[in-house]
Amino acid sequence: MNLNSQSLFYPPQPDNPNDNDRNFLSQYALGERGRSVDFNFVKKIMSPPEQITNYAKPGEFKNVKVAILGGGLAGLSAAFELRKIGFDITIYEALEDRVGGRVYTYYFNEQENLYHEFGPMRIPVTHETVWHYLNLFKLPTRPFIQYSENSFIYYRNATARNDRNGSNVMKNIYPKFDLKPNERNTNWQRLQEIALDSHLLYASPEVRAETIQVKPYYNERTLMWSDNSSMKMMESTGLSQEAIALVSNFSSLLYGNIYNSYVDFIEESYPADLAYLYEIPGGMMNFPKAFIKSFNDQNPTKEYLGIDKTELGKVEYKSGCWVNDIGFDNLSQNVVINYENTKLKDNLKEKFDYVVCAIPFSSLRNVNIDPLFSNLKMRAIREVHYTPSQRTLLLCKERFWEKQGIVGGGSFTDLPIASIWYPSDHAKYINSSNSIGNQLNNLPSNEPGVLLGSYNFGQDAIRFSNLPEEKLFSELKREIEMVHGLSVGYLDNIIEGHKTVAWDKEPSFRGALTFFQTEQKRLFSYTMTLPEYNNRVFFAGEHVSAVHRWMQGALQSGMKAANDLTISCKMHGR
Repeated sequence: MNLNSQSLFYPPQPDNPNDNDRNFLSQYALGERGRSVDFNFVKKIMSPPEQITNYAKPGEFKNVKVAILGGGLAGLSAAFELRKIGFDITIYEALEDRVGGRVYTYYFNEQENLYHEFGPMRIPVTHETVWHYLNLFKLPTRPFIQYSENSFIYYRNATARNDRNGSNVMKNIYPKFDLKPNERNTNWQRLQEIALDSHLLYASPEVRAETIQVKPYYNERTLMWSDNSSMKMMESTGLSQEAIALVSNFSSLLYGNIYNSYVDFIEESYPADLAYLYEIPGGMMNFPKAFIKSFNDQNPTKEYLGIDKTELGKVEYKSGCWVNDIGFDNLSQNVVINYENTKLKDNLKEKFDYVVCAIPFSSLRNVNIDPLFSNLKMRAIREVHYTPSQRTLLLCKERFWEKQGIVGGGSFTDLPIASIWYPSDHAKYINSSNSIGNQLNNLPSNEPGVLLGSYNFGQDAIRFSNLPEEKLFSELKREIEMVHGLSVGYLDNIIEGHKTVAWDKEPSFRGALTFFQTEQKRLFSYTMTLPEYNNRVFFAGEHVSAVHRWMQGALQSGMKAANDLTISCKMHGR
């Protein structure tokens, strides 16, 4: 089943898709955008790197010590791969109460069936490295509903339902904007294509592919995309400022980063990431937990086919450990890590042969590095931009949105809350997209559910999250009531719990996600990936990948760091 496409026809989207299913959906999405030729480029670039056992034999590096700094998906994937060839691995993670870094499922009950995500909540069918691990761990997936035709658009105090052809928005919202005549006669979906995607069609397939690649040098067109903001690129299409203001509101990520680099936004447009999406039933937290379970398994043969368990390295996961210093001993060629164990209230020092640093640069900025890394690397640690983001989850005793015909998808507003996202789990009660309206009465809308009541970026995230907690909660409820046409105070008796996370306030992150400012891809993207300390320290994380903000970038960069470390180990003779 698929409820995502805004086209009148769309292919079905099955649960637990196999590779052929995903390939078909990806090809279809790119074909809709006039870029079928991009499929092979996207698939190749998104695929996992070469297997680490092509660089070294299983068990070859027994007793070689590796520290992994950061226990998010990048660190976990690096550890998983390095274990295959025998490395002795220690993962240092600042968080004490959960695993997974920015993968953060929040559960409102002990049964863990009332939850939503503070971190990643979607898996595009194009993200091959993510699916590599999902399939390896045999994790189930189901469609994430990106689009609902009954969700709301609320701009300039006017409301419209988000129908597939945009006619409701044209009727109710357009009069609030001073649009050109040709813009007024064009639906918002087409205006958005003109504003954001049209530039891709003027580039060759090879140049388009550079949007999701890290290279030492880029084509002139890619550099132009890097050096200009999304605002500037949208202006260059001839759209009016009013049209730009209109279409920008349909993406809180875009609106919150409209003056940042255009190339960073089209990282998602180029592979059609948002066309067909999936989620993990029970929460994304099951993903990092699968890695940890594998590390703790005394007989992990399912994930390490063809490798005897005696050849596997050891993995020790240390939570509550804050890295304070990274240094290098020239005599021993060891990397020296000083860290604070918050459980023991103690400062400790360890030496390692190699390190994979998967700490976000926003946090690495406060780690003492001596001797310093290369000059450009130190600049990147200081300057690379992390966008603020805020999410507030609401536990509701009944699903008032389903009574209004909304199943999954999001509502978009110009209010401080920015966007509202509805859970997709009840989509299972709708088995035919051609008769959705007739099936809405069958929904168990009286069941409790968790609503993502606010999801915003940039200035909205900073300003909203800095409200006092009670003021934030009160304003949030009133704005949701406005969007849904509910009476003032209606939600006071519906909401039974709430939780807010502002990622720039999280001590071990201090920023949500990487979003390059203009020129930063050109200046820093390649340098950020290069090793330091005589090829003893390697880097991983969504920030050093070309696919910012997604689990794909974290996992793929972790695998690549593991491969590069292995090659270096061979060169050093251990």
